[in-house]
Amino acid sequence: MSDTPFGFGLPPEEPENGDEGKKKDPAGGGQGSGGQGGGNPFGANPFGFGGLPGMGGQGGADNPFAAMFGSLNPNDLGAAFQQLGQMLSYEGGPVNWDMAKQIARQVVAQGTADGTKDASVGPAEKSAVEEAVRLADLWLDGVTSLPSGASTAVAWSRAEWVEATLPAWQQLVDPVAERVGSAMGDVLPEEMQAMAGPLIGMMRSMGGAMFGQQIGQAVGALAGEVVGSTDVGLPLGPAGRAALLPLNIEAFGKDLGVPSDEVRLYLALREAAHQRLFAHVPWLRAHLFGAVEGYARGIKVDTSKLEEAVGQLDPTHPEQLQEALQQGMFQPEDTPEQKAALARLETALALVEGWVDAVVHEAAKSRLTSADALRETLRRRRASGGPAEQTFATLIGLELRPRRLRDAARLWASLTDARGVDGRDGLWEHPDMLPTATDLDDPDGFVHREHLDFSEIDKMLGEAAKGDAPEDGDGKE
Repeated sequence: MSDTPFGFGLPPEEPENGDEGKKKDPAGGGQGSGGQGGGNPFGANPFGFGGLPGMGGQGGADNPFAAMFGSLNPNDLGAAFQQLGQMLSYEGGPVNWDMAKQIARQVVAQGTADGTKDASVGPAEKSAVEEAVRLADLWLDGVTSLPSGASTAVAWSRAEWVEATLPAWQQLVDPVAERVGSAMGDVLPEEMQAMAGPLIGMMRSMGGAMFGQQIGQAVGALAGEVVGSTDVGLPLGPAGRAALLPLNIEAFGKDLGVPSDEVRLYLALREAAHQRLFAHVPWLRAHLFGAVEGYARGIKVDTSKLEEAVGQLDPTHPEQLQEALQQGMFQPEDTPEQKAALARLETALALVEGWVDAVVHEAAKSRLTSADALRETLRRRRASGGPAEQTFATLIGLELRPRRLRDAARLWASLTDARGVDGRDGLWEHPDMLPTATDLDDPDGFVHREHLDFSEIDKMLGEAAKGDAPEDGDGKE
């Protein structure tokens, strides 16, 4: 459980296109108003309330809108107030996703800490990605019985990755945001809720905006690190579309001492392998997202702390609510259901990542001289909690870390030796056929254990049903 889920902070200002970019910024945050700069999208200064030009005091702490308007010139104030009105009038779901997208795009436009700016993908890069995925699928055909799952191969810029993956982030984050938003409106006594109707509506609008700000920052920061659409072990992009980010692949391979075409091809193998699983194991996506949602349902909000925070909230200091949110208001529900959801998710992620690791290594080891080095680099990046896992932990307090990736990879390799490719991949036919967390402790026992063949059971049931059917139309024997 992350210590600071939803650490709502505003991004530093980086307009996409001069003054026009400022007008598009729904939060209007700027470095001149106390932003943390592009290197820390999760700044410890929530809302970054700096002072307005010409106003006295230490940073204008008495003015809660200084962060929004402090860096704007007088000609922009009208647009800024209009944006504030739009934010307060938001009536959508628990997260203002329009705001999240705009802020994510703004964070992407700033570039990464190393000074790399996002750029459109050129024809040569698109061709290189398409060729890498095509070759990767050809190599994978010889090491797995699952056919290709990528109908198209695309090369994305960071901004395109944001646009393509936001629907999946919405599915993952909305359940938690909904619980928090409901709690914010329920802390008032019932007899006061009718009287405070407009206030509750405003709180929920502000909550949607705060969630949107934080998620936008996190997704924008993540876009500067990911190399494809499956970095967190979940299918974040559209189905059937293998995606790679050439700019981030270049940054990833910069200090590895490995030829860039080998790095691209190895990452294409991983992306294509993920796509095969998600395309041809129909229950897998729902299983993974359902485990995340099940875990989210167990997260509770400490309403006593929220009541105290709301009761003491100074309208001129809305950052106080943010501080309260960061002080342990989210706690894991220590119930069997919660533990089961977490165990199911961690095991499923380990099995997915372990299978991908095993089949990619089998496909690459005799063809790429750098296969072993790239495998170890990606194992460490994935299992130790890289940027993708850290971002998700910030969003909903859940670490998407396949802690037992190496154990799972060894188990899948042992299954290949013992049962062949078809026997190994056949376990994906039904979730009940997959190894459990206990099986990862005893891989040899699982490998040599007899398993039920669900296809044979279905066949037997079908034959039994035919045997019970009447021989003629009137039901007579």
